[in-house]
Amino acid sequence: MKIFWYTLKNIFTQRTVWDKHILVEISKPMKIVVWLWNPWKKYTLTRHNVGFLFLDYFQKREIFSDWKYESKFTADISQWSIAWEKILLLKPQTFMNLSGVSLQKVIQFYKLTAEDVIVIYDDKDMDFGKIRIREIGSAWGHNGVKDIIKYLWGEWRRIKIWVWKTPEGYKTSDWVLSKFTEEERIDLDNEIFLKVYKEIQTIFS
Repeated sequence: MKIFWYTLKNIFTQRTVWDKHILVEISKPMKIVVWLWNPWKKYTLTRHNVGFLFLDYFQKREIFSDWKYESKFTADISQWSIAWEKILLLKPQTFMNLSGVSLQKVIQFYKLTAEDVIVIYDDKDMDFGKIRIREIGSAWGHNGVKDIIKYLWGEWRRIKIWVWKTPEGYKTSDWVLSKFTEEERIDLDNEIFLKVYKEIQTIFS
């Protein structure tokens, strides 16, 4: 009888330790997905905020926790789980060109590395319908990416979304802060965002 109770106690003790281990593991996010955007209403539908527009599309297809503002990160955060991985979703509440400050705080807090980071943002120099996945490279004039590079060394995954090439006669700064036309929004929802969505599913599958 004593042997039976010892064995039973040992089984439950091991199970408790195992459960605690799992809880510890999943309390730390495995990856972080960052949306680069300008978080003020007047910029909501602009080309520079195409990553944020994709987030609306993404949320209609996946289940996240409620967004919560974290002052220690200067960002809104949410959590998403897929294939037993816990993904931290980050919306910096800074201007686009200070995105790296917010991301650095999160990385330091959770002790993540560059390989754990996925950044979604706009690209003004691609043809219609294109998205581009990169793990290394320069900012190509994107101020939000420039700021991230200042703080984040190493290779990190970038998902760049087309926003039309800058037309002749436009300053780049004016073009990226202009709004999509209704026709362009339809193209984004029906074609471009679906491609990005499938890429994210592939990354975490």
